[in-house]
Amino acid sequence: MAVHPQVQALLERMSQAPMPELDSLTPEALRSMMDQPMAQGEPEPVAGVEERTIPGPAGELPVRIYRPEGPGPHRLLVFFHGGGWVVGTLDTHDGLARALCNAASAVVVSVAYRLAPEHPFPAAPEDCYAATRWAAEHAGEWHARADSLAVAGDSAGAALAAVVCQMSADRQGPELACQLLLYPVADHDFDTPSYRDNGEGYFLTRSMMEWFWSQYLGGDASLAEAAYCAPLRRHSLAGLPPAMVVTAEYDPLRDEGDRYAQALAAAGVAVEHRCREGMIHGFASFLDLVDAARETVAELAEFYRRQTG
Repeated sequence: MAVHPQVQALLERMSQAPMPELDSLTPEALRSMMDQPMAQGEPEPVAGVEERTIPGPAGELPVRIYRPEGPGPHRLLVFFHGGGWVVGTLDTHDGLARALCNAASAVVVSVAYRLAPEHPFPAAPEDCYAATRWAAEHAGEWHARADSLAVAGDSAGAALAAVVCQMSADRQGPELACQLLLYPVADHDFDTPSYRDNGEGYFLTRSMMEWFWSQYLGGDASLAEAAYCAPLRRHSLAGLPPAMVVTAEYDPLRDEGDRYAQALAAAGVAVEHRCREGMIHGFASFLDLVDAARETVAELAEFYRRQTG
């Protein structure tokens, strides 16, 4: 399928302000350029939003907690934003967190984990695991069901969600009902067909991903083989929670996301996989510009509801 017309319009808008070479930018400069809310218009209303900090492995972690309408009990979803482990904030993904809150009737705990290169791997996964444990322990504060605890994320955040599932399996909890993965970073491999076909011209590029990985690993590529780094490199995926994996046709990460879904299924994990035709990396954050974004949020929420009753 050709690039969807709504996505093509988005790409044309992006092309008017081309991205400089990342090697010429400091992380702070890149953040000043990219850390803008992706959703357009007024924020989608939810019943309540709370800002707070929680204990993390190396200090306090900011979180933003979204509450859905109704008295509960609600589902409980921990969300990790994308941004190559270097950029991204609670604000950049505020729209997506709100949409998931409403669509799934879930309390959403969005986590501001530590970013590279100031805090390279394994800071981010350790923060995300700590936040997930905290959410499980405090579910009652928001009339949420601890047995519905799930994790979600997009891009690097989806990688972190997948890794939190692996950490929870190894560390005796918390038990997770499912994982919702939007175009995950699943491997440290830049020579897949989707990298070759989609590595330029579709928002996320191969050079951007090489730079993001270098920042995350502190320049030591061998760390990609470490536990809890690249989800696809885990020795066994058996016993992980059910997953919905969404990939995009014109995304350099498409093949590794597809392979992760296939590997989960081969390991006996219940998986639903959608490759959205005509879409690019990050499409689900453009909720007011791309119809497939709302459709995908609805599909994720429906899968989540089926796993949790």
